[in-house]
Amino acid sequence: MTSVEGNRMAAALVFEEYEPAADCPCPGCARHRRELVLGLAVRAGGHPAAHGARRALVLATAAGVALGTGTAHQAAAVPAAHPAGPAGATVRDEPGRDTPQGQAGPLHGRPLPGPTASQAGLSAPSLRRTTRADIINRAERWVAAKVPYSLEAYWTDGYRQDCSGFVSMAWGLPGNEWTGTLHRYGTALSRAELQPGDILLFHNPEDPNKGSHVTIFGGWTDDTHTYYTAYEQARPHARRQATPMAYWNNSSRYVAYRYKGLSAAPVPAAGSTGSRESSPFPGPGSFGPGADNRYITQLGRMLVTRGGERFYRSGPGPRWSDADRGATRAFQRAQGWTGREADGLPGPDTWRLLVAGQGRDIPGGGRAAASAPAFPGRGHFRPGRSNAHVEKLGRRLVQRGFGTHYRSGPDPRWTEADRRNVQEFQRAQGWRGGEADGYPGPETWRRLFR
Repeated sequence: MTSVEGNRMAAALVFEEYEPAADCPCPGCARHRRELVLGLAVRAGGHPAAHGARRALVLATAAGVALGTGTAHQAAAVPAAHPAGPAGATVRDEPGRDTPQGQAGPLHGRPLPGPTASQAGLSAPSLRRTTRADIINRAERWVAAKVPYSLEAYWTDGYRQDCSGFVSMAWGLPGNEWTGTLHRYGTALSRAELQPGDILLFHNPEDPNKGSHVTIFGGWTDDTHTYYTAYEQARPHARRQATPMAYWNNSSRYVAYRYKGLSAAPVPAAGSTGSRESSPFPGPGSFGPGADNRYITQLGRMLVTRGGERFYRSGPGPRWSDADRGATRAFQRAQGWTGREADGLPGPDTWRLLVAGQGRDIPGGGRAAASAPAFPGRGHFRPGRSNAHVEKLGRRLVQRGFGTHYRSGPDPRWTEADRRNVQEFQRAQGWRGGEADGYPGPETWRRLFR
């Protein structure tokens, strides 16, 4: 082999990139692991200057070897050629579910003096106190707004729009964390102990950008505990969907955590339908044949106010009955659900709509509520108008679950967001064409406020 051929082969080896083993002690691998922790690639949100410096180092080293001037010290500065990590460390990403990780940082991405919250090692008393219902409520707001997934963007509340920013927001953390630091704010628990507001976290230490992800547990979808309602920030936007335990991939590597600053929610008073803040879903085990508890009474009373009174000859009471199942099924079907989604057994979504007073009422039954206020007239709801009736309309739309188009407000000024929210409410009534133009009339007003 000639010296020229040898130099060409050496230069080719320097340009070929490998994933270093997680336990390799050589200087090149150690340097690479430090870079994974301290910075990200530009495509994943890292700083271009850091990426450029690393590329310049590789090019300079390659040039030195090609010219015959490279030294052993220079070669050691480049990550050594090693195969991927040890057996079991390979991570397979499901197509379309890649969720690269941003780093821990302050809200809105603006630097603040002093250490970050995760560096400070906050204890539970230092954390913002919150309830399970508050966590789910905040997650629901991002889902309703369909907040787009992004490593660089920050939503109006200051949190980064990736999966760990989503959890930081829902838990009410003082800054934006990432999958490598979220565990500091939680207590590990078994999957059997999961309750709404807990999280399932997988951090891939070999490469945080390959498979690392975190979801919020919203409750079991069936009594086999094989699927759960997951709240997550993933491409293309925040969503809520039934998900296999613990996730579509890397399932065995997810760890359950409970927020350290969690406060116990007060038990609703007898006869009260409660609120989203005080009545988190108690779990599917609270309902069904043989169940006997206060949540069944609460469920029945909420169903009665939504048009389910005809199903009950007496009660509602704490013992599960065919009346409870029939009224629950009627409410679920009123939402347009079918199949297992309308099996008469309440899940997290059914409970959320009932507690919040949202969704459609059961057809054919009156709702025990005060009569609707008088319709103020169509002229109040037109472009350029600003009055108290517009704001009242907007607040009622939000209360009924039709406020997804608001980015701020609602307020007294009529906007396109008002019109689109009204249109969604009208379509939910089964109206089409000119009946669902987004401008409230007497019937829209009556149904919205009844």
